[in-house]
Amino acid sequence: MKFDLLIAGGGLGGCAASLAACSKGLRVVMTEETDWIGGQVTSQGVPPDENRWIEEFGCTGRYREYRNRVRDYYLRNMPVTESTQYLNPGKGLVGSLCHDPRVTLAVLYEMLSPYLLSGQLTLWNNTIVSSIEREGAILKKAVVLNTVTSKKTAIDFNYIIDATEAGDLLPLAKMEYVIGAESKADTDEPHATEEPEPHNIQAFTHVLAMEYREGENHVIPKPELYDFWKEFQPAFWPDKLLSLNAPHPITHEKREYVMFPHEDKFPLWEYRRIFAADSFRLNGAGDISLMNWPQNDYFLGNVYDVTPEEKEEHLFKAKQLSLSLFYWLQTEAPRPGGGKGYPGLKLRGDVLGTPDGLAKSVYIRESRRIKAHYTIREQDVSPSFQKGKTGKSYFDSVGIGSYSIDLHPSISGQNYIDIPALPFQIPLGALLPKETDNLLAGNKNIGTTHITNGCYRLHPVEWNIGEACGALVAYCVKNQIKPLEVRETSSELESFQASLRADGFELEWPEDRIGG
Repeated sequence: MKFDLLIAGGGLGGCAASLAACSKGLRVVMTEETDWIGGQVTSQGVPPDENRWIEEFGCTGRYREYRNRVRDYYLRNMPVTESTQYLNPGKGLVGSLCHDPRVTLAVLYEMLSPYLLSGQLTLWNNTIVSSIEREGAILKKAVVLNTVTSKKTAIDFNYIIDATEAGDLLPLAKMEYVIGAESKADTDEPHATEEPEPHNIQAFTHVLAMEYREGENHVIPKPELYDFWKEFQPAFWPDKLLSLNAPHPITHEKREYVMFPHEDKFPLWEYRRIFAADSFRLNGAGDISLMNWPQNDYFLGNVYDVTPEEKEEHLFKAKQLSLSLFYWLQTEAPRPGGGKGYPGLKLRGDVLGTPDGLAKSVYIRESRRIKAHYTIREQDVSPSFQKGKTGKSYFDSVGIGSYSIDLHPSISGQNYIDIPALPFQIPLGALLPKETDNLLAGNKNIGTTHITNGCYRLHPVEWNIGEACGALVAYCVKNQIKPLEVRETSSELESFQASLRADGFELEWPEDRIGG
């Protein structure tokens, strides 16, 4: 089978790349490891983490269309109590668009439908790339594997985008890549480690969905590893992991959490709530929230560049951690008014498309990363080095984003790192590997460091990265030019950036509107 473009990974980056490439007439095939496209928002169960200007600017036009369609879905289909321009379906504290993963799934299919229905886009779910042929700097063929049927299909392509969650194509293509933390000698970053630490990879999380039904009993069987997790105490964490009296993830000072609002304590229930019952006129509906908290971050091992047995072990333990925390909340969590446990907590697997209440995939924060033509360092985004309102200005900008440098505990035993970062640009050079001409990085696998991955891994940035990759492939096919030549030829780069702007990309921050 012959395609202009093969996209591996149907997350936000992959879907955005498909939309951009198909809109320019390319014939595209996209593979997705699970049976749900959407990645972070859907199969991993993480509502959008976004910048504080997102309602006005700070994303691509297609990402804004996606957000608008999510809200429109609720306004068209749900009996909302208040029709508002900025509806937040879950009233979640983490962002202004906390919503059910199934809504994003429906919206993405709707956005892709012109290309799916016409056959211009071929989508294969439950499918991974199992091998790649490489000749020098060119990747030529791939074999994809359906993990349900075991059927293999050979694919010829002109370009390939690695939009997988962990940079899975890089070892398949025998490319050099980076995992974990670089040393100070490598990057000169203030927060880099003294020596390279390949195991200094951020925790991943197995998210679960839950509803609360006061007065009911939905207590699950005691998880197999409950006793282990109840007593587990990381060396860098003052309290036991299953506790609501835990260190603040940023200041590391002790902070008391509560399940539901009480005095001035932090209500975990509202943090990632995706369905606020009082926003809808529905009899008998209860709030639904997602468990993605400091207490269920898993950092005892990794799920890539390990043996299949190790991967399965850590996936099992991560699931057991989330279920153990859930069981503890049901049975032992102290209630502010006295008593223990919330037996009315109920697993909602239907929300995540699973029978057990947990997400289809774990949420991977830190991927393998390409050896890129440009690597984004802490100095590029730090207010200690950049004295304006924004980060370093890149001549080859293909988009913008904003988030603090937010690193969760790592497999090597490092605690949270959370330091300020200025609103930043996305340089094209960070999407281009040094050693191949026709592979682009379309997810969290771009040329960041361990440190800057912490601000470039969020939803609108991943979308922007993927969409820029799809647009670049279309530009290169049309103009018979290589991606690196676009970056290195000023007239071509100007032309490409003009085409991005025409398609709704924002390539620089409006400094007069973002404040100090």
